[in-house]
Amino acid sequence: MLKNSSNRRPSGGNKGSRPASVGLISLGCAKNLVDAEIMLGALLEKGLVITNKPSEADALIVNTCSFIGPAQEESVDAILESVALRDAQRRGQAVIVAGCLPQRFRDQLPALLPEVDAFMGVDQVARAPEIISDALARRARKMKEKAPGRQKPHRHDIVGRLGELDKEEAGAGKARGEQNDSPPAKEPLLEVTQRPVFIPDFATPRFRLTPKHFAYLKIAEGCNHPCSFCIIPRMRGSHRSRAQDDLVAEATALLGGGVKEIVLISQDSTYYGLDLRPGHSRAVSSPEKFSRAARALPAGATTICTLLRQLDALEGDFWIRLLYTHPAHWTDELIATLAACKKVARYVDMPLQHVHDNMLERMRRETSRQYIVDLIAKIRAAIPGIALRTTFIVGFPGETEACFESLLDFIRETKFERLGVFAYSREEGTRAGAMSGRIPEAIRRERRQRAMAEQRKVARQVSKSHVGRALKVLVEGRLDEKQWAANAASWEHGFLRAGKAARAPGGAGPVWVARGEADAPDIDGRVYVRSKRPLAIGEFAAVKVIGHGDYDLLAEEMIFSHESDTH
Repeated sequence: MLKNSSNRRPSGGNKGSRPASVGLISLGCAKNLVDAEIMLGALLEKGLVITNKPSEADALIVNTCSFIGPAQEESVDAILESVALRDAQRRGQAVIVAGCLPQRFRDQLPALLPEVDAFMGVDQVARAPEIISDALARRARKMKEKAPGRQKPHRHDIVGRLGELDKEEAGAGKARGEQNDSPPAKEPLLEVTQRPVFIPDFATPRFRLTPKHFAYLKIAEGCNHPCSFCIIPRMRGSHRSRAQDDLVAEATALLGGGVKEIVLISQDSTYYGLDLRPGHSRAVSSPEKFSRAARALPAGATTICTLLRQLDALEGDFWIRLLYTHPAHWTDELIATLAACKKVARYVDMPLQHVHDNMLERMRRETSRQYIVDLIAKIRAAIPGIALRTTFIVGFPGETEACFESLLDFIRETKFERLGVFAYSREEGTRAGAMSGRIPEAIRRERRQRAMAEQRKVARQVSKSHVGRALKVLVEGRLDEKQWAANAASWEHGFLRAGKAARAPGGAGPVWVARGEADAPDIDGRVYVRSKRPLAIGEFAAVKVIGHGDYDLLAEEMIFSHESDTH
Protein backbone atom coordinates (compact mmCIF):
# COMPACT_ATOMS: atom_id res chain seq x y z
CA MET A 1 0.00 0.00 0.00
CA LEU A 2 1.05 3.63 -0.19
CA LYS A 3 4.06 4.83 1.74
CA ASN A 4 2.91 8.43 1.36
CA SER A 5 -0.58 9.84 1.30
CA SER A 6 -2.30 13.10 0.53
CA ASN A 7 -5.08 14.91 2.33
CA ARG A 8 -5.76 17.22 -0.60
CA ARG A 9 -9.48 17.77 -1.07
CA PRO A 10 -9.97 20.24 -3.92
CA SER A 11 -13.43 21.28 -4.99
CA GLY A 12 -13.51 19.08 -8.10
CA GLY A 13 -14.35 15.40 -8.19
CA ASN A 14 -16.72 12.80 -9.50
CA LYS A 15 -18.47 11.56 -6.34
CA GLY A 16 -21.09 14.23 -5.81
CA SER A 17 -19.89 17.00 -3.50
CA ARG A 18 -16.49 15.47 -2.82
CA PRO A 19 -13.65 14.15 -4.96
CA ALA A 20 -13.29 10.40 -5.39
CA SER A 21 -10.74 8.69 -3.17
CA VAL A 22 -8.35 6.12 -4.63
CA GLY A 23 -6.22 3.42 -3.02
CA LEU A 24 -3.40 1.57 -4.72
CA ILE A 25 -1.54 -1.71 -4.27
CA SER A 26 1.67 -1.89 -6.31
CA LEU A 27 3.48 -5.18 -6.87
CA GLY A 28 6.66 -6.12 -8.70
CA CYS A 29 9.82 -4.22 -9.55
CA ALA A 30 10.95 -0.61 -9.20
CA LYS A 31 9.94 0.05 -12.81
CA ASN A 32 6.38 -0.93 -11.88
CA LEU A 33 6.60 1.33 -8.85
CA VAL A 34 7.38 4.31 -11.08
CA ASP A 35 4.26 3.47 -13.13
CA ALA A 36 2.27 3.52 -9.89
CA GLU A 37 3.74 6.91 -9.01
CA ILE A 38 2.68 8.27 -12.40
CA MET A 39 -0.87 6.98 -11.93
CA LEU A 40 -1.13 8.65 -8.55
CA GLY A 41 0.40 11.87 -9.87
CA ALA A 42 -2.21 12.01 -12.63
CA LEU A 43 -5.00 11.37 -10.13
CA LEU A 44 -3.86 14.13 -7.79
CA GLU A 45 -3.52 16.55 -10.69
CA LYS A 46 -7.18 15.95 -11.54
CA GLY A 47 -8.30 16.55 -7.96
CA LEU A 48 -8.80 13.00 -6.70
CA VAL A 49 -7.71 12.01 -3.19
CA ILE A 50 -5.20 9.25 -2.32
CA THR A 51 -5.96 7.03 0.67
CA ASN A 52 -4.02 4.32 2.49
CA LYS A 53 -7.21 2.56 3.61
CA PRO A 54 -8.73 0.25 0.96
CA SER A 55 -12.01 0.05 2.88
CA GLU A 56 -12.44 3.82 2.50
CA ALA A 57 -11.49 4.09 -1.19
CA ASP A 58 -14.07 4.73 -3.88
CA ALA A 59 -11.70 3.03 -6.33
CA LEU A 60 -8.81 0.64 -5.79
CA ILE A 61 -6.00 0.06 -8.30
CA VAL A 62 -4.03 -3.20 -8.20
CA ASN A 63 -0.81 -2.64 -10.17
CA THR A 64 0.31 -6.14 -11.13
CA CYS A 65 3.46 -8.05 -12.09
CA SER A 66 3.55 -10.97 -14.52
CA PHE A 67 7.29 -11.55 -14.96
CA ILE A 68 7.38 -15.10 -13.60
CA GLY A 69 4.87 -17.60 -12.22
CA PRO A 70 5.17 -16.67 -8.51
CA ALA A 71 4.74 -12.96 -9.31
CA GLN A 72 1.68 -13.78 -11.39
CA GLU A 73 0.19 -15.79 -8.54
CA GLU A 74 0.84 -12.93 -6.12
CA SER A 75 -0.96 -10.56 -8.48
CA VAL A 76 -4.00 -12.85 -8.80
CA ASP A 77 -4.10 -13.22 -5.01
CA ALA A 78 -4.06 -9.43 -4.58
CA ILE A 79 -6.89 -9.00 -7.09
CA LEU A 80 -9.10 -11.68 -5.53
CA GLU A 81 -8.44 -10.41 -2.00
CA SER A 82 -9.29 -6.85 -3.08
CA VAL A 83 -12.54 -8.00 -4.71
CA ALA A 84 -13.48 -10.01 -1.61
CA LEU A 85 -12.80 -7.01 0.63
CA ARG A 86 -14.86 -4.80 -1.67
CA ASP A 87 -17.79 -7.21 -1.67
CA ALA A 88 -17.68 -7.48 2.10
CA GLN A 89 -17.18 -3.84 3.08
CA ARG A 90 -17.79 -1.41 0.21
CA ARG A 91 -19.78 -2.89 -2.65
CA GLY A 92 -19.78 0.33 -4.65
CA GLN A 93 -16.00 0.41 -4.87
CA ALA A 94 -14.49 0.09 -8.36
CA VAL A 95 -11.56 -2.31 -8.65
CA ILE A 96 -9.10 -1.54 -11.46
CA VAL A 97 -6.31 -3.92 -12.48
CA ALA A 98 -3.24 -2.30 -14.07
CA GLY A 99 0.26 -3.22 -15.17
CA CYS A 100 1.87 -6.29 -16.64
CA LEU A 101 -0.85 -8.89 -16.01
CA PRO A 102 -3.48 -7.19 -18.23
CA GLN A 103 -0.72 -6.29 -20.66
CA ARG A 104 0.22 -9.96 -21.01
CA PHE A 105 -3.35 -11.34 -21.03
CA ARG A 106 -4.97 -8.41 -22.72
CA ASP A 107 -8.27 -9.87 -23.84
CA GLN A 108 -8.63 -12.93 -21.67
CA LEU A 109 -8.69 -11.30 -18.21
CA PRO A 110 -12.15 -9.68 -18.54
CA ALA A 111 -13.71 -13.10 -18.98
CA LEU A 112 -11.58 -14.65 -16.22
CA LEU A 113 -12.17 -11.82 -13.75
CA PRO A 114 -15.56 -10.22 -14.47
CA GLU A 115 -15.61 -8.96 -10.86
CA VAL A 116 -12.99 -6.39 -11.88
CA ASP A 117 -14.42 -3.12 -13.20
CA ALA A 118 -11.58 -2.05 -15.50
CA PHE A 119 -8.25 -3.22 -16.87
CA MET A 120 -5.51 -0.83 -17.97
CA GLY A 121 -2.10 -1.42 -19.50
CA VAL A 122 1.36 0.12 -19.49
CA ASP A 123 0.46 2.84 -21.99
CA GLN A 124 -2.50 4.04 -19.95
CA VAL A 125 -0.81 4.96 -16.64
CA ALA A 126 -1.13 8.71 -17.29
CA ARG A 127 -4.80 8.23 -18.20
CA ALA A 128 -5.72 6.75 -14.83
CA PRO A 129 -8.21 9.54 -13.90
CA GLU A 130 -10.50 9.02 -16.89
CA ILE A 131 -10.28 5.23 -16.60
CA ILE A 132 -11.23 5.40 -12.93
CA SER A 133 -14.11 7.74 -13.76
CA ASP A 134 -15.43 5.25 -16.33
CA ALA A 135 -14.90 2.35 -13.92
CA LEU A 136 -16.86 4.10 -11.18
CA ALA A 137 -19.72 4.75 -13.60
CA ARG A 138 -19.73 1.11 -14.70
CA ARG A 139 -19.65 -0.02 -11.09
CA ALA A 140 -22.63 2.19 -10.28
CA ARG A 141 -24.62 0.71 -13.19
CA LYS A 142 -23.75 -2.80 -12.10
CA MET A 143 -24.95 -2.08 -8.58
CA LYS A 144 -28.30 -0.88 -9.96
CA GLU A 145 -28.64 -3.97 -12.15
CA LYS A 146 -28.13 -6.24 -9.14
CA ALA A 147 -26.88 -8.99 -11.39
CA PRO A 148 -26.52 -12.39 -9.70
CA GLY A 149 -22.99 -13.06 -8.55
CA ARG A 150 -20.98 -16.04 -9.63
CA GLN A 151 -19.36 -18.66 -7.45
CA LYS A 152 -16.30 -17.27 -5.68
CA PRO A 153 -13.31 -17.76 -8.02
CA HIS A 154 -10.31 -19.75 -6.87
CA ARG A 155 -6.76 -18.54 -7.37
CA HIS A 156 -5.65 -21.98 -8.53
CA ASP A 157 -8.26 -22.07 -11.29
CA ILE A 158 -7.40 -18.60 -12.61
CA VAL A 159 -3.62 -19.12 -12.48
CA GLY A 160 -4.02 -22.47 -14.21
CA ARG A 161 -6.10 -20.90 -16.96
CA LEU A 162 -3.55 -18.12 -17.46
CA GLY A 163 -0.90 -20.80 -17.92
CA GLU A 164 -3.00 -22.34 -20.72
CA LEU A 165 -3.72 -19.07 -22.50
CA ASP A 166 -0.21 -18.55 -23.87
CA LYS A 167 -0.55 -21.89 -25.64
CA GLU A 168 -3.58 -20.60 -27.49
CA GLU A 169 -1.94 -17.64 -29.22
CA ALA A 170 -3.68 -18.10 -32.53
CA GLY A 171 -7.12 -18.37 -30.99
CA ALA A 172 -6.40 -15.40 -28.74
CA GLY A 173 -5.60 -13.28 -31.78
CA LYS A 174 -9.01 -14.05 -33.24
CA ALA A 175 -10.67 -13.31 -29.92
CA ARG A 176 -8.90 -9.95 -29.79
CA GLY A 177 -10.41 -8.93 -33.09
CA GLU A 178 -13.90 -9.96 -32.04
CA GLN A 179 -13.79 -8.30 -28.66
CA ASN A 180 -12.37 -5.01 -29.90
CA ASP A 181 -15.22 -4.50 -32.37
CA SER A 182 -17.96 -3.77 -29.84
CA PRO A 183 -17.47 -5.00 -26.29
CA PRO A 184 -20.76 -5.42 -24.43
CA ALA A 185 -21.43 -2.77 -21.79
CA LYS A 186 -21.63 -5.33 -19.02
CA GLU A 187 -18.03 -6.42 -19.59
CA PRO A 188 -15.23 -4.72 -17.65
CA LEU A 189 -13.61 -1.70 -19.26
CA LEU A 190 -10.53 -2.74 -21.25
CA GLU A 191 -7.90 -0.06 -21.93
CA VAL A 192 -4.75 -1.95 -22.98
CA THR A 193 -2.80 -1.31 -26.17
CA GLN A 194 -1.35 -4.42 -27.76
CA ARG A 195 2.22 -3.09 -28.14
CA PRO A 196 3.22 -0.47 -25.53
CA VAL A 197 4.89 2.73 -26.74
CA PHE A 198 4.51 5.07 -23.75
CA ILE A 199 7.52 6.58 -22.05
CA PRO A 200 7.16 9.23 -19.30
CA ASP A 201 8.92 12.57 -19.31
CA PHE A 202 9.61 15.26 -16.73
CA ALA A 203 6.25 16.91 -17.42
CA THR A 204 4.40 13.68 -16.57
CA PRO A 205 2.74 14.09 -13.12
CA ARG A 206 4.27 11.86 -10.45
CA PHE A 207 3.54 11.23 -6.77
CA ARG A 208 6.60 9.56 -5.27
CA LEU A 209 6.15 6.50 -3.07
CA THR A 210 9.78 6.21 -2.00
CA PRO A 211 11.17 7.93 1.12
CA LYS A 212 12.22 11.54 0.66
CA HIS A 213 15.93 10.72 0.45
CA PHE A 214 15.93 8.45 -2.63
CA ALA A 215 14.04 8.22 -5.90
CA TYR A 216 13.92 6.03 -8.97
CA LEU A 217 14.59 7.68 -12.31
CA LYS A 218 13.29 5.58 -15.20
CA ILE A 219 15.64 6.31 -18.10
CA ALA A 220 14.06 3.96 -20.64
CA GLU A 221 11.23 1.50 -21.11
CA GLY A 222 10.98 -1.85 -22.92
CA CYS A 223 13.69 -4.23 -24.08
CA ASN A 224 15.20 -5.50 -27.34
CA HIS A 225 17.00 -8.57 -25.98
CA PRO A 226 16.10 -12.05 -27.26
CA CYS A 227 16.52 -13.91 -23.93
CA SER A 228 14.71 -17.20 -24.29
CA PHE A 229 13.25 -17.20 -20.76
CA CYS A 230 11.89 -13.65 -20.69
CA ILE A 231 8.42 -12.31 -21.45
CA ILE A 232 9.24 -8.63 -20.85
CA PRO A 233 9.66 -7.50 -24.50
CA ARG A 234 6.22 -8.90 -25.20
CA MET A 235 4.68 -7.09 -22.24
CA ARG A 236 6.68 -3.85 -22.25
CA GLY A 237 7.51 -3.38 -25.94
CA SER A 238 10.78 -2.39 -27.61
CA HIS A 239 13.48 -0.37 -25.88
CA ARG A 240 12.77 3.36 -25.94
CA SER A 241 14.99 5.92 -24.23
CA ARG A 242 14.04 9.22 -22.69
CA ALA A 243 15.80 12.37 -23.83
CA GLN A 244 18.90 13.10 -21.78
CA ASP A 245 18.03 16.76 -21.11
CA ASP A 246 14.63 15.66 -19.82
CA LEU A 247 16.25 13.21 -17.39
CA VAL A 248 18.71 15.81 -16.15
CA ALA A 249 15.84 18.24 -15.55
CA GLU A 250 14.00 15.65 -13.47
CA ALA A 251 17.16 14.73 -11.54
CA THR A 252 17.79 18.41 -10.78
CA ALA A 253 14.26 18.76 -9.41
CA LEU A 254 14.65 15.63 -7.29
CA LEU A 255 17.90 16.88 -5.80
CA GLY A 256 16.27 20.23 -5.08
CA GLY A 257 13.59 18.35 -3.14
CA GLY A 258 16.09 16.69 -0.82
CA VAL A 259 16.88 13.46 -2.66
CA LYS A 260 20.31 12.06 -1.75
CA GLU A 261 20.28 9.00 -4.03
CA ILE A 262 19.05 8.82 -7.62
CA VAL A 263 18.57 5.24 -8.79
CA LEU A 264 18.67 4.88 -12.58
CA ILE A 265 16.44 2.06 -13.81
CA SER A 266 15.37 0.48 -17.08
CA GLN A 267 15.30 -3.05 -18.42
CA ASP A 268 18.78 -2.57 -19.94
CA SER A 269 20.42 0.64 -18.80
CA THR A 270 23.56 -0.04 -20.85
CA TYR A 271 21.46 0.21 -24.04
CA TYR A 272 20.30 3.70 -23.11
CA GLY A 273 20.50 6.13 -26.03
CA LEU A 274 21.36 3.59 -28.73
CA ASP A 275 17.77 3.63 -30.02
CA LEU A 276 17.99 7.40 -30.50
CA ARG A 277 20.58 7.13 -33.27
CA PRO A 278 19.34 7.79 -36.84
CA GLY A 279 18.14 4.67 -38.65
CA HIS A 280 18.85 2.51 -35.62
CA SER A 281 18.53 -1.25 -35.80
CA ARG A 282 17.45 -3.32 -32.82
CA ALA A 283 19.68 -6.23 -33.86
CA VAL A 284 22.70 -5.20 -31.79
CA SER A 285 22.36 -7.56 -28.85
CA SER A 286 25.76 -9.25 -29.12
CA PRO A 287 28.88 -7.56 -27.68
CA GLU A 288 30.47 -7.31 -31.13
CA LYS A 289 27.45 -5.69 -32.80
CA PHE A 290 26.84 -3.41 -29.86
CA SER A 291 30.46 -2.24 -29.77
CA ARG A 292 30.37 -1.48 -33.50
CA ALA A 293 27.13 0.47 -33.12
CA ALA A 294 28.56 2.43 -30.17
CA ARG A 295 31.77 3.27 -32.04
CA ALA A 296 29.76 4.47 -35.06
CA LEU A 297 27.80 7.02 -33.02
CA PRO A 298 28.41 10.64 -33.98
CA ALA A 299 30.23 12.92 -31.56
CA GLY A 300 27.97 14.06 -28.77
CA ALA A 301 25.45 11.25 -29.23
CA THR A 302 23.42 10.28 -26.17
CA THR A 303 24.63 7.18 -24.31
CA ILE A 304 24.59 5.95 -20.74
CA CYS A 305 28.08 7.48 -20.43
CA THR A 306 26.96 10.97 -21.46
CA LEU A 307 24.01 10.73 -19.08
CA LEU A 308 26.16 9.64 -16.14
CA ARG A 309 28.70 12.38 -16.75
CA GLN A 310 26.04 15.09 -16.92
CA LEU A 311 24.31 13.84 -13.76
CA ASP A 312 27.67 13.61 -11.99
CA ALA A 313 28.29 17.29 -12.79
CA LEU A 314 25.16 18.43 -10.94
CA GLU A 315 25.78 20.30 -7.68
CA GLY A 316 25.27 18.66 -4.33
CA ASP A 317 26.29 15.67 -2.24
CA PHE A 318 24.39 12.66 -3.57
CA TRP A 319 24.74 9.19 -5.04
CA ILE A 320 23.84 8.00 -8.52
CA ARG A 321 23.12 4.26 -8.61
CA LEU A 322 23.04 2.32 -11.88
CA LEU A 323 20.77 -0.73 -11.96
CA TYR A 324 20.11 -3.49 -14.52
CA THR A 325 23.07 -3.43 -16.88
CA HIS A 326 23.47 -6.14 -19.50
CA PRO A 327 26.91 -7.78 -19.72
CA ALA A 328 26.82 -7.78 -23.54
CA HIS A 329 26.54 -3.99 -23.63
CA TRP A 330 29.47 -2.95 -21.49
CA THR A 331 32.18 -0.89 -23.15
CA ASP A 332 35.59 0.40 -22.09
CA GLU A 333 34.09 3.88 -22.14
CA LEU A 334 31.45 2.88 -19.60
CA ILE A 335 34.06 1.40 -17.28
CA ALA A 336 36.16 4.58 -17.56
CA THR A 337 33.07 6.73 -16.95
CA LEU A 338 32.15 4.88 -13.77
CA ALA A 339 35.73 5.18 -12.54
CA ALA A 340 35.81 8.94 -13.20
CA CYS A 341 32.37 9.92 -11.85
CA LYS A 342 32.75 10.54 -8.12
CA LYS A 343 29.01 10.64 -7.38
CA VAL A 344 28.24 7.34 -9.09
CA ALA A 345 28.01 4.69 -6.36
CA ARG A 346 30.71 2.02 -6.57
CA TYR A 347 28.04 -0.56 -7.29
CA VAL A 348 27.01 -2.38 -10.44
CA ASP A 349 23.94 -4.54 -10.96
CA MET A 350 24.72 -6.89 -13.86
CA PRO A 351 22.44 -9.96 -14.14
CA LEU A 352 24.48 -12.78 -15.72
CA GLN A 353 21.82 -15.54 -15.40
CA HIS A 354 24.40 -18.32 -15.87
CA VAL A 355 28.04 -18.88 -16.75
CA HIS A 356 28.17 -22.26 -18.46
CA ASP A 357 28.45 -21.79 -22.22
CA ASN A 358 25.71 -24.31 -23.03
CA MET A 359 23.29 -22.54 -20.70
CA LEU A 360 24.22 -19.09 -21.98
CA GLU A 361 23.53 -20.26 -25.52
CA ARG A 362 20.18 -21.82 -24.60
CA MET A 363 19.25 -18.66 -22.70
CA ARG A 364 20.30 -16.54 -25.71
CA ARG A 365 22.39 -14.29 -23.51
CA GLU A 366 24.81 -13.30 -26.31
CA THR A 367 27.84 -13.81 -24.03
CA SER A 368 30.30 -16.59 -23.18
CA ARG A 369 31.94 -17.63 -19.92
CA GLN A 370 35.30 -16.22 -20.99
CA TYR A 371 33.73 -12.93 -22.02
CA ILE A 372 32.10 -12.65 -18.58
CA VAL A 373 35.32 -13.52 -16.73
CA ASP A 374 37.27 -10.95 -18.73
CA LEU A 375 34.62 -8.24 -18.24
CA ILE A 376 34.51 -8.69 -14.47
CA ALA A 377 38.32 -8.55 -14.31
CA LYS A 378 38.35 -5.29 -16.29
CA ILE A 379 35.66 -3.69 -14.12
CA ARG A 380 37.37 -4.61 -10.86
CA ALA A 381 40.81 -3.54 -12.09
CA ALA A 382 39.56 -0.13 -13.23
CA ILE A 383 37.24 0.59 -10.28
CA PRO A 384 38.84 -0.61 -7.02
CA GLY A 385 36.32 -1.31 -4.28
CA ILE A 386 33.36 -1.69 -6.59
CA ALA A 387 30.56 -3.98 -5.40
CA LEU A 388 29.29 -6.31 -8.10
CA ARG A 389 25.75 -7.61 -7.85
CA THR A 390 24.41 -10.33 -10.14
CA THR A 391 21.58 -12.84 -10.40
CA PHE A 392 21.57 -16.42 -11.67
CA ILE A 393 18.84 -18.77 -12.87
CA VAL A 394 19.18 -22.43 -11.85
CA GLY A 395 17.17 -25.36 -13.13
CA PHE A 396 16.88 -23.95 -16.64
CA PRO A 397 15.90 -26.59 -19.23
CA GLY A 398 18.94 -28.66 -20.13
CA GLU A 399 20.97 -27.69 -17.06
CA THR A 400 22.92 -30.82 -16.16
CA GLU A 401 24.54 -31.39 -12.81
CA ALA A 402 27.87 -30.58 -14.44
CA CYS A 403 26.52 -27.25 -15.71
CA PHE A 404 25.26 -26.43 -12.24
CA GLU A 405 28.54 -27.41 -10.59
CA SER A 406 30.39 -25.09 -12.96
CA LEU A 407 28.11 -22.27 -11.75
CA LEU A 408 28.89 -23.12 -8.11
CA ASP A 409 32.61 -23.04 -8.88
CA PHE A 410 32.18 -19.65 -10.52
CA ILE A 411 30.36 -18.29 -7.46
CA ARG A 412 33.18 -19.49 -5.20
CA GLU A 413 35.90 -18.11 -7.45
CA THR A 414 34.41 -14.75 -8.39
CA LYS A 415 33.16 -13.80 -4.92
CA PHE A 416 30.39 -11.43 -5.90
CA GLU A 417 29.71 -8.84 -3.23
CA ARG A 418 25.97 -9.24 -3.84
CA LEU A 419 24.19 -12.15 -5.50
CA GLY A 420 20.67 -13.52 -5.91
CA VAL A 421 19.48 -16.86 -7.31
CA PHE A 422 16.15 -17.70 -8.94
CA ALA A 423 14.78 -21.16 -9.57
CA TYR A 424 13.72 -21.24 -13.23
CA SER A 425 10.05 -20.43 -13.78
CA ARG A 426 8.62 -21.81 -17.01
CA GLU A 427 6.71 -19.15 -18.92
CA GLU A 428 4.51 -20.06 -21.86
CA GLY A 429 5.02 -17.77 -24.80
CA THR A 430 8.80 -17.82 -24.40
CA ARG A 431 11.30 -19.94 -26.34
CA ALA A 432 12.41 -21.64 -23.15
CA GLY A 433 8.83 -22.57 -22.35
CA ALA A 434 8.85 -25.01 -25.29
CA MET A 435 12.33 -26.43 -24.65
CA SER A 436 12.99 -30.05 -23.81
CA GLY A 437 15.12 -31.13 -20.88
CA ARG A 438 12.90 -29.68 -18.18
CA ILE A 439 14.21 -29.95 -14.63
CA PRO A 440 11.80 -31.17 -11.90
CA GLU A 441 10.68 -28.48 -9.48
CA ALA A 442 12.23 -30.22 -6.47
CA ILE A 443 15.65 -30.21 -8.14
CA ARG A 444 15.27 -26.57 -9.14
CA ARG A 445 14.51 -25.60 -5.54
CA GLU A 446 17.37 -27.74 -4.23
CA ARG A 447 19.85 -26.15 -6.64
CA ARG A 448 18.76 -22.68 -5.61
CA GLN A 449 19.35 -23.59 -1.97
CA ARG A 450 22.80 -24.96 -2.75
CA ALA A 451 23.78 -21.89 -4.75
CA MET A 452 22.60 -19.51 -2.03
CA ALA A 453 24.47 -21.56 0.58
CA GLU A 454 27.70 -21.03 -1.39
CA GLN A 455 26.98 -17.32 -1.72
CA ARG A 456 26.31 -17.06 2.00
CA LYS A 457 29.87 -18.21 2.66
CA VAL A 458 31.14 -15.60 0.21
CA ALA A 459 28.94 -12.89 1.72
CA ARG A 460 30.26 -13.66 5.19
CA GLN A 461 33.83 -13.20 3.96
CA VAL A 462 32.91 -9.96 2.17
CA SER A 463 31.21 -8.60 5.29
CA LYS A 464 34.15 -9.57 7.50
CA SER A 465 36.53 -7.71 5.18
CA HIS A 466 34.74 -4.45 6.01
CA VAL A 467 35.46 -4.59 9.75
CA GLY A 468 37.73 -1.71 10.72
CA ARG A 469 36.97 0.24 7.55
CA ALA A 470 35.35 3.65 7.24
CA LEU A 471 32.17 3.98 5.23
CA LYS A 472 29.89 6.72 4.03
CA VAL A 473 26.29 5.65 4.68
CA LEU A 474 22.84 7.03 4.00
CA VAL A 475 20.73 6.95 7.17
CA GLU A 476 17.22 5.57 6.61
CA GLY A 477 15.66 5.01 10.03
CA ARG A 478 16.01 4.16 13.69
CA LEU A 479 15.51 1.03 15.78
CA ASP A 480 14.81 1.19 19.51
CA GLU A 481 16.24 -1.39 21.90
CA LYS A 482 13.30 -3.80 21.51
CA GLN A 483 13.43 -3.62 17.72
CA TRP A 484 17.18 -4.13 17.75
CA ALA A 485 16.89 -7.14 20.05
CA ALA A 486 14.19 -8.66 17.83
CA ASN A 487 16.29 -8.15 14.71
CA ALA A 488 19.48 -9.47 16.28
CA ALA A 489 17.68 -12.54 17.61
CA SER A 490 16.30 -13.33 14.17
CA TRP A 491 19.73 -13.49 12.51
CA GLU A 492 21.65 -16.73 12.65
CA HIS A 493 24.25 -16.07 15.38
CA GLY A 494 23.39 -12.37 15.17
CA PHE A 495 26.62 -10.41 15.33
CA LEU A 496 28.37 -12.89 17.58
CA ARG A 497 31.16 -13.26 15.04
CA ALA A 498 31.93 -9.60 15.45
CA GLY A 499 34.06 -9.65 18.59
CA LYS A 500 33.66 -6.22 20.14
CA ALA A 501 30.33 -5.77 18.36
CA ALA A 502 28.78 -8.68 20.24
CA ARG A 503 28.43 -6.43 23.29
CA ALA A 504 26.86 -3.57 21.34
CA PRO A 505 23.14 -4.43 21.77
CA GLY A 506 23.23 -4.09 25.55
CA GLY A 507 21.67 -0.82 26.63
CA ALA A 508 23.76 1.50 24.46
CA GLY A 509 20.85 3.51 23.09
CA PRO A 510 19.14 3.43 19.69
CA VAL A 511 20.50 1.80 16.56
CA TRP A 512 20.26 3.65 13.26
CA VAL A 513 19.54 1.78 10.02
CA ALA A 514 21.62 2.88 7.04
CA ARG A 515 22.91 1.75 3.65
CA GLY A 516 26.36 1.99 2.14
CA GLU A 517 27.28 2.39 -1.51
CA ALA A 518 27.22 -1.41 -1.84
CA ASP A 519 23.56 -1.64 -0.81
CA ALA A 520 20.73 -0.82 -3.21
CA PRO A 521 17.33 0.12 -1.72
CA ASP A 522 15.10 -2.82 -0.73
CA ILE A 523 17.55 -5.34 -2.26
CA ASP A 524 20.80 -5.65 -0.36
CA GLY A 525 22.05 -5.55 3.23
CA ARG A 526 22.01 -2.87 5.88
CA VAL A 527 24.51 -1.03 8.06
CA TYR A 528 23.36 -0.76 11.69
CA VAL A 529 24.95 2.28 13.32
CA ARG A 530 25.52 3.06 17.00
CA SER A 531 25.76 6.77 17.67
CA LYS A 532 26.06 8.88 20.83
CA ARG A 533 23.93 11.55 19.17
CA PRO A 534 20.81 11.42 16.98
CA LEU A 535 21.52 10.91 13.29
CA ALA A 536 19.55 12.75 10.63
CA ILE A 537 17.32 10.40 8.62
CA GLY A 538 17.80 10.96 4.92
CA GLU A 539 21.32 12.35 5.34
CA PHE A 540 24.81 10.92 4.95
CA ALA A 541 26.92 9.90 7.94
CA ALA A 542 30.50 8.78 8.40
CA VAL A 543 30.87 5.46 10.23
CA LYS A 544 33.45 2.84 11.13
CA VAL A 545 32.52 -0.85 10.82
CA ILE A 546 32.99 -2.73 14.10
CA GLY A 547 31.17 -5.99 13.38
CA HIS A 548 29.33 -8.05 10.82
CA GLY A 549 26.69 -10.67 10.21
CA ASP A 550 26.37 -12.69 7.03
CA TYR A 551 24.91 -9.84 4.99
CA ASP A 552 24.74 -6.84 7.35
CA LEU A 553 27.31 -4.67 9.07
CA LEU A 554 27.45 -3.06 12.52
CA ALA A 555 29.15 0.33 12.78
CA GLU A 556 29.69 3.33 15.00
CA GLU A 557 29.60 6.95 13.95
CA MET A 558 32.86 8.72 13.25
CA ILE A 559 34.11 11.82 11.49
CA PHE A 560 36.13 11.46 8.28
CA SER A 561 39.08 13.71 7.69
CA HIS A 562 39.07 13.22 3.90
CA GLU A 563 36.18 12.81 1.47
CA SER A 564 38.11 10.04 -0.30
CA ASP A 565 37.90 7.89 2.84
CA THR A 566 34.18 7.44 2.31
CA HIS A 567 34.51 5.11 -0.68
